[in-house]
Amino acid sequence: MENNRNFFITIALSVLILVLWQVFYMNPRVEAQRETARIEAERVAAEQKAAQPAQPGGATDPAVPPQGAVPGIPGTDGTSEANREKALASGQRVRIDTPSLTGSINLTGARLDDLRLNDYRLTVEPGSPTIELLNPQALPTGYFAEVGFVGSAATGAVPGPDTVWAVEGNQTLTPTTPVTLAWTNDKGLTFKRTISVDNDYMFTISDTVTNSGTAEVSLANYGRVTRFDKPLHAAAYVLHEGLIGVTGEEGLQEIGYSTIEEDKQVSPGKSTDGWLGITDKYWAVALVPSAKQPFQPRFAYFPDGRPRYQSDFLTDAITIAPGQSATVETMVFAGAKEVAQINAYEKDRQIRQFELLIDWGWFYFITKPMFWLIDNLYKLLGNFGLAIIATTVVVKAVFFPLANKSYKSMANMKKVQPKMLEIREKYADDKMKQQQAMMELYKTEKINPIAGCWPVLIQIPVFFALYKVLYITIEMRHAPFFGWIQDLAAPDPTSLFNLFGLLSFDPSTVPVFGPFLMLGVWPIIMGITMFLQMRMNPTPPDPTQAMIFNWMPLMFTFMLASFPAGLVIYWAWNNFLSILQQGVIMKRQGAKIELWDNLAGLFKRKPTPAE
Repeated sequence: MENNRNFFITIALSVLILVLWQVFYMNPRVEAQRETARIEAERVAAEQKAAQPAQPGGATDPAVPPQGAVPGIPGTDGTSEANREKALASGQRVRIDTPSLTGSINLTGARLDDLRLNDYRLTVEPGSPTIELLNPQALPTGYFAEVGFVGSAATGAVPGPDTVWAVEGNQTLTPTTPVTLAWTNDKGLTFKRTISVDNDYMFTISDTVTNSGTAEVSLANYGRVTRFDKPLHAAAYVLHEGLIGVTGEEGLQEIGYSTIEEDKQVSPGKSTDGWLGITDKYWAVALVPSAKQPFQPRFAYFPDGRPRYQSDFLTDAITIAPGQSATVETMVFAGAKEVAQINAYEKDRQIRQFELLIDWGWFYFITKPMFWLIDNLYKLLGNFGLAIIATTVVVKAVFFPLANKSYKSMANMKKVQPKMLEIREKYADDKMKQQQAMMELYKTEKINPIAGCWPVLIQIPVFFALYKVLYITIEMRHAPFFGWIQDLAAPDPTSLFNLFGLLSFDPSTVPVFGPFLMLGVWPIIMGITMFLQMRMNPTPPDPTQAMIFNWMPLMFTFMLASFPAGLVIYWAWNNFLSILQQGVIMKRQGAKIELWDNLAGLFKRKPTPAE
């Protein structure tokens, strides 16, 4: 039957999905497990080392760093403090209290090194701790943002990583009450720093330098985001995590942790606008230098002492005459990568391509509209799961004319099957004439033999766009559906192999095969709908084809079991709508629906050769 051609095309597309799934999902998953073990071993080693007393004579940076270089970081001699509360109590601090953020500013270096995200928790459990985005340097998970100056012998000491600032007035930073810090050196330079924050995740650091001396001075402004550890789970190939920035003519730069470990430093050309920092899957810390001064961006890895990753910038020197002042402003983003908020910062604060902080991927022209549609349907329906279901209906409606034409062609193929069998029998020994006769039949009956694969072709880009949206957007994180699905971005937590929770056995703990044993309710529903959809067409006469035909739904069921639940719900609902659509069209075209006959045929006893 000519439907077999369509079947083989569908098989090829399915194999393509399997290959892409292996490359983009399973390989990163295995790599993530290996990376997790390695990072955990390093973490344990760091904690053990931190428990030992610090050795005297640790290396420190000079009070006045070399001119033209971002200063080093004191206290990176390999020792660390394992207790967060103890690390926070080791110095003076100014409290941060906003609707979105809680934490404190370390007055030593005026660092942002203690920050929690009020609206996000580690797990879906109500009592789960909030996300710790920034941590003091002393911790193995040290992660901070810092802004300072680089001077020379003429300027004397300038604010850097070990400068202890004094607080003037207000002791708590809120969206309505900025904090002012001050520091004066022995050369007559007075530094006043005003730190403000909005209701969300953007800090503004405004430094005013007053020259009370008798000589002209020059100094440069620097900023850095420094991190001592990597994410516990390695990023998949569909997502960038690591050092990132948009500066100069180079535009977007994405440098992974392993890449910077090999290259040690990457220095793009000078820039007059842009941003740079370090990004995770859902969170990021980024610096936005002042547009008044050109700056040199840099991405670096320092393996000495305590290895660390750093994105930093250094502006051109600012000259201040005696009795004069100069002001430099730096913005620091530290928070969740919420799509609407990131876009608002780009527009309102004129930050070049700040939207690229979210990794929309090469197919952003599909991924972004997909998110826009789901997000707006969510605002209407109040549930992201319902929004995904509604999105499936919208996609079906958009491509209805093409799918309708495809199913009509498939129905016509069924009606002319007797003629196709006659041609095959007539030209059984002459494949060339057989093919010519088939083409003539297609032309006469106005049939497109490959039309049946269009529904699958349409589904592939939508499938991957939805996968990308579910994987990268924080809006989908911990988004519940109904019943047991409390996180659409995570796999279905139930499993057939522990009777959906009736047994205490956890299938995910099985080595190697664990992910495949998490066969939840929704993957099973998806497998059933896929099986029924395939049974709408006749079973191929060839035994090998028939075997593939029978086993493919089961294979996809196990494959999609480890995918985000939202994606599986989409696929199951899409299959159901396709069954209805194909059934209605075939009935209108007068073609026989093979579903029930095919299902009944599965239970018929196959005749033996003797019979």
